[in-house]
Amino acid sequence: MKRDYYEILGVDKNADEGTIKKAYRKVAMQFHPDRNPGDKAAEDKFKEAAEAYEVLSDGNKKARYDRYGHAGMENMGGGGFSGGGMNMEDIFAHFGDVFGEGGSPFESFFGGSQGGSRSRTGQKGSNLRIKVALTLEEIEAGVTKKIKVKKQVTCKTCDGSGAKDRSSISTCGTCQGSGYVRQIKNTFLGQMQTTAVCPTCNGSGKKVTASCGTCRGDGRTTDEELIEIPIPAGVQDGMQLSMRGKGNAGQAGGPSGDLLISIEEKPHADLSREGNHVVYDLFLNFADTALGTQAEVPTLSGKVKIKIPAGTQSGKILRLKGKGFPSMQQYGKGDQLINVNVWTPKNLTAEETQLLEKMRTLSNFNPKPGDGEKGFFDRMKEYFN
Repeated sequence: MKRDYYEILGVDKNADEGTIKKAYRKVAMQFHPDRNPGDKAAEDKFKEAAEAYEVLSDGNKKARYDRYGHAGMENMGGGGFSGGGMNMEDIFAHFGDVFGEGGSPFESFFGGSQGGSRSRTGQKGSNLRIKVALTLEEIEAGVTKKIKVKKQVTCKTCDGSGAKDRSSISTCGTCQGSGYVRQIKNTFLGQMQTTAVCPTCNGSGKKVTASCGTCRGDGRTTDEELIEIPIPAGVQDGMQLSMRGKGNAGQAGGPSGDLLISIEEKPHADLSREGNHVVYDLFLNFADTALGTQAEVPTLSGKVKIKIPAGTQSGKILRLKGKGFPSMQQYGKGDQLINVNVWTPKNLTAEETQLLEKMRTLSNFNPKPGDGEKGFFDRMKEYFN
């Protein structure tokens, strides 16, 4: 069985982003292939830590993992390691910023990767940001949206090399094809040898002598891609989801950027949202609240009939349990809260005025609030707490 991600990194479920990143760096440095050359067990633990960090550093995936465990990571889509297929190159491409330039915390001491497990990559592509507007019904159920995104993609003519043909690519003269250059830095400890990405070839180790006519040497072109975006149930307005590797293509074989999806809630004609609860204002006439009746109210899953007890006061909050939104942080769903409003008629006829004048003098129509009667805000606070 797979180990718990929080256990792997040694953090609790309430750890913030900075704590998770710091914990991952500590574990990754311990089992880094540069420190443990040829050690298969250490490499497996290094990959295990990267998988845990890939999930816990992503708000959307972390919420699903907290709710469903490892089962929630299946069929997530959008790349990443939680769907499988993780390799060492992916780890350094995605999380190199955790270690610093070059992807290894030990290069400054060893003059380059000693394990030989990491390949060169070019410049990472930029992230893309889009907005996705959702109805409350879509948010309650979860939905997959298909959206056309205009983005930079790998040039099909040159396969991203930027060269006219294979004969138009030569070895970089600055780094001699390694993709890295060595530097000597003076520190208070003395001279220290470090490695850096080659500034001439940007880490590719190649030099283009004749550019591709389609992309003009960039290795990328602009195109539209139809992307399926799985949106989990319970997202909120302003929340940002991410799909790793679905942004602009990288240069010279570099990894693609990410697609960042900002959630926007569409206004509903009848319902409003308060956290995971749905709120509906029900207007009834005085006779129905005094005598009791049945009323039909809309919910996110269709209309339902509810019973209005005799003597219901204006401001009474009725509850439909489980008719709200699912929680992304824990199990269970919110409720639908129905706020009862007694409708006061306007523009009365002479007959209606005469009836009300007679009712005004009757003792039962004089307000007699008891000690147990709560105000509207007290009732709302009681439900939301």
